[in-house]
Amino acid sequence: MTAAREPSASFRLLTNTIPERDRVEVMREVYGRTVLKVDLDPLDPTRVDMRVRALPGLGIATGSCSAFRVHHSSRLIDSDDLILLAVKDGASLMRHRGREEPVGNGYALMMSGEEVGLNLIQSGGIRFTNVSFSLRQLSPLIGDPAAVLMRPLSTDTGAMRLLIDYVHSVQEAGDGLSPEELHMATTHIFDLAALAVGGTKDAVEIARGRGARVARLRAIKADITAQGGGLSADEVARRHRLSTRYVRKLFESDGTSLSEFTLRQRLLRAHRMLSDPRYAGRSITAIAFEAGFNDLSYFNRVFRRRYEATPSDIRATALRD
Repeated sequence: MTAAREPSASFRLLTNTIPERDRVEVMREVYGRTVLKVDLDPLDPTRVDMRVRALPGLGIATGSCSAFRVHHSSRLIDSDDLILLAVKDGASLMRHRGREEPVGNGYALMMSGEEVGLNLIQSGGIRFTNVSFSLRQLSPLIGDPAAVLMRPLSTDTGAMRLLIDYVHSVQEAGDGLSPEELHMATTHIFDLAALAVGGTKDAVEIARGRGARVARLRAIKADITAQGGGLSADEVARRHRLSTRYVRKLFESDGTSLSEFTLRQRLLRAHRMLSDPRYAGRSITAIAFEAGFNDLSYFNRVFRRRYEATPSDIRATALRD
């Protein structure tokens, strides 16, 4: 994947939406030769579900794919990007710079985009995160780029786990982020990459102050949002391997609190359900309980304060419209 030099753009590639006879060629042309700049040869029936996002100096692809032979040939090299492949499930064998390294089951590798290489995605396929970094932008943060290549890195702990979590939260929220927010997210991803692979002393100090805290908070917010606000402080702390006190301090540093953020997400979930005709037959009490409220009078009070309308008003407007 080549890092983008243009403003943010994204698309989803899902082979189930492509006629079976065309899947291999679409993968080769659209994702292989256009996005990844590689040749692809399927080793199993072609199955792909991935989202690709291009940001200035950064390219992201997340999802899953079946087994492929991925060959980075000299005729397709068009950049000197550094490419990180992190495998959540499955296994892949990387051949690069005369070395051979397996990567899978919670490990990642960094490769150079300006050199020929081979990636054998093994039978059963992989679930992955792929990030392409502009060498010009990343090298000042990490010093000698050669020192980070083909070195297995765990994705289950530390800054690498934080980097992967943050990349996925950007993928989930990306289309709803402003250009300024996307620019800030790009900066944080570069900072976290420096922490994850071993950056220069100055870059690490900057990243610890600028990127790590923000990335932790964003990953936590994305998790709470995905759960519809249904996580307690203890559950959040356990899921992100942090202390409850530290989680609360992260939200305080953002000018809010964990309880306030959780309440907003629960109210948003209730508002969406009340506005959706598919839930017209469900009582307001049932919706309130499903959104995480155990006290109906409290729900009605905070809902009206938030939206300046009662739950009944919101439902009536939606049905009328």
